[in-house]
Amino acid sequence: MALSDTELSGRSIGAIHMGNVELTSGRIVAADPLAQPDRPALARTVAPGDYPVTLYQAFGRIAAASMRFAEGKPDRWELAVLPGQDPATLKDGEIFGYPVDAGLGCYMDADTLDLIGEREEQVQAQKPDSDVNYYDDVLASDLDANKGIYALHRPVAGKKGNVAVFWSGWGDGFYPVFWGLDKDGRALVLLTDFSVVENADGRKEPKLQ
Repeated sequence: MALSDTELSGRSIGAIHMGNVELTSGRIVAADPLAQPDRPALARTVAPGDYPVTLYQAFGRIAAASMRFAEGKPDRWELAVLPGQDPATLKDGEIFGYPVDAGLGCYMDADTLDLIGEREEQVQAQKPDSDVNYYDDVLASDLDANKGIYALHRPVAGKKGNVAVFWSGWGDGFYPVFWGLDKDGRALVLLTDFSVVENADGRKEPKLQ
């Protein structure tokens, strides 16, 4: 979103500043980290770097999640797609997005997927006679520290690459991701809309379809 914390507060939307996600390659994965841990990265890339993630809260839910790459108000918004997806093929009312089956969304670098696999192997070595459940065995403790709402999760201590994990609106569903671009087409922000508010206004709960 391109509103200040004060403007958001006036619209009954709270901002949670999670911290920075470390993008080692600039290839961003936006997904349910448990349902689709191997989801491909978005087609558009950004320069590698550490970028702040902000959550927007309304009606006790996470209404949206943004990752900011540069300051400024977006000149236009563009649907984020995976390689091979073409918005021109969408019919009225259709969107590209990602499915959520575990009530969570995330932002991470594509390289971080390898670190998640490494952490799973570490846990499996510690409990060789049991199946590894990444949520129960690893992620839950990080989320519990923030009332289960969000976590800045580092799969492997001492290695660069982390994951911003957060509640997905009302829970499971299918959610679009958008690039906020400046007049020159440069990415300023990435935003996941969890369909909790309309027109960035949390003062009136939208009617469920």
